[in-house]
Amino acid sequence: MLRLRSTAATLALASFVALGPLATDMYLPALPAMATALNATPAQAQLTLSVYMIAIALAQLVYGPLSDRFGRKPPLLVGLVLFTLASLACALAQSIEAVIAFRFLQALGGSAGPVLGRAAVRDVHGPLEAARILSYLGAATALAPALAPIGGGYLLAAFGWPSVFIFLAAYGLAATALLWLALPEPLAPAQRQSIHLHSIVRNYRFLLRHREFVGYMLACAFTFAGLFAFLSGAAFVLIEFLGISAQHFGYYFTLAVGGYITGTLFAGRLSRRLGINRLLLIGGVIATLGGALMAALALAQIFTALAVMLPMMLYMIGVGIVLPQSTAGAIGPFPQIAGSASALLGMVQMSIAAAAGILVGHLHSGTPLAMAAIIALMGTAGLASFFGLVWLPGRALQECSVKEV
Repeated sequence: MLRLRSTAATLALASFVALGPLATDMYLPALPAMATALNATPAQAQLTLSVYMIAIALAQLVYGPLSDRFGRKPPLLVGLVLFTLASLACALAQSIEAVIAFRFLQALGGSAGPVLGRAAVRDVHGPLEAARILSYLGAATALAPALAPIGGGYLLAAFGWPSVFIFLAAYGLAATALLWLALPEPLAPAQRQSIHLHSIVRNYRFLLRHREFVGYMLACAFTFAGLFAFLSGAAFVLIEFLGISAQHFGYYFTLAVGGYITGTLFAGRLSRRLGINRLLLIGGVIATLGGALMAALALAQIFTALAVMLPMMLYMIGVGIVLPQSTAGAIGPFPQIAGSASALLGMVQMSIAAAAGILVGHLHSGTPLAMAAIIALMGTAGLASFFGLVWLPGRALQECSVKEV
């Protein structure tokens, strides 16, 4: 068994957290081909992404309390097995409706990875160190969305779109073996909580009444929703509208991932010096500027790949700063209910992301405009949530304390 504070254990947790971006990003290049093969519209193909997010949102509300009661490892094992089986079913599906249904099941299993991986980091490293570890974890897991579209594009060209889901099934099987054989349980028995419905509802109600938790949660959720708006529309904009090949789609996608890695490394190096809130403000401003720039270029009818990807790279620098800091800010103060806090954060994050993705699918007219406008809106909403619920009230309290002294 690995030591939980070892680098190897942190990388193992990263492989579970990466399950989410891997399952969404790897088949992005295959979306147009899958839609053609199954006689589906772009909106129906995009629904396979949004349904995945909806299922993740619902499942996390269950995984969180279960993991607070029984530990992180048993629910994660069940989730990984379900993810593996559902991935195989997606590969064998003969209609878009079947893919949508199996994607729902795939997400029910796969959502265990991110929510329990984040909670395990909090279990092992504590609230302050968790922000730094989550930043580096974000950089490590960014390898999944960086490499996944490239690998997905080549799998599509060589073996067709079902091969992407076969690869995901193999990844799920390997992750299951890693968890079963190499990782001990991170949650101490003394920290486990009741699973009674009353306790679950009470914990969620307590969190929703906590102003700073809500502020961090919404900052994380809206900023992530801008990323998901891009994921929902990028393949149709870059491949169908701008004529980029499916094999080369992943290389353009690495610009966005490079931005994300830059943001996470920046946050990881400066988290102790600047603190969570200053970093969140910086990241929120950067993401808002990136979204606004993309929307402005689209309104000016400047339709090139770089006009989409360079602003998205800027937006993703902001995402790389905001996501780990807002996650640590939301979960850190609640060690006894870290699983429930992580689950509620994930549920709201994925629900808003699914709504943004559905909007992109329904408003998409071929050009980047709808996608860019929604990205700009989500970035602005994330910054406003943090600024109005965390930053300004915190400054007011500091001023009151100074005046009292």
